Amino acid sequence: MAAAGFGRRFVLALPLLLPVVWPGAAVAIEVDRERVWALLAKPGHVALMRHADAPGTGDPANFRIGDCATQRNLGERGRDQSRRLGAEFRRRAVPVALVLTSQWCRTRETAELMALAPIEDEPTALNSFFGRPGERDAATAALRRRLAALPADAGLVVMVTHQVNITALTGVFPASGEMVVLKRDDQGGFVTVGRLPPP
Repeated sequence: MAAAGFGRRFVLALPLLLPVVWPGAAVAIEVDRERVWALLAKPGHVALMRHADAPGTGDPANFRIGDCATQRNLGERGRDQSRRLGAEFRRRAVPVALVLTSQWCRTRETAELMALAPIEDEPTALNSFFGRPGERDAATAALRRRLAALPADAGLVVMVTHQVNITALTGVFPASGEMVVLKRDDQGGFVTVGRLPPP
């Protein structure tokens, strides 16, 4: 009876464990601003950022990459978030070597307003697949490859992308303007080590 009782308790507890174990599931990561800022200043870390606040969801049906007038764009709150986050990087003297963005105007504007480092488009790894779930696996594999290709001594790289991309890779559902911090592991991959909520 004791063994059967244990088995029932184990089965009941199992769903509570799955989100931590299964890739892509929701992951709870402790948020400690000071600790995360300290990590960002150390070698071997990458900040994966969801673009700042852009009112609405997705994009209009006729949106075109390269034409901001057809896209969902940052609102004033998002522009303010971006400027304040960039200012916080400078106040804390956290150097950024490179900023990579998707081709969407809201990610590019987020990066431009932060004004941290040279900005480069990274469409294969960072472009949104919202509304196109069939592209999820290929986009996530491309993001893993891009992370793996970063030189170990490159300094901090900030990647400005979209919620779906970040969640598919890390299991974290970030708020607009939030950063998920990754650290290079001994095998050359990356693990999630912290979250920095939007300012």
